[in-house]
Amino acid sequence: MVSATQQSSRIRRRKMTTNGKVNKRERRRVGTPAFAVHPAGYDTAAADAKKD
Repeated sequence: MVSATQQSSRIRRRKMTTNGKVNKRERRRVGTPAFAVHPAGYDTAAADAKKD
């Protein structure tokens, strides 16, 4: 017979994985949000500008 602590910890772990599974899946599917490569005010002629 399994101890009560072991049983409750397994149940807790199972609930943690199932809770929010739909949200986790959607976030994985969407991926990294798009961001501006050159933000507003970026000067390509500046001394510290990235060279192509």
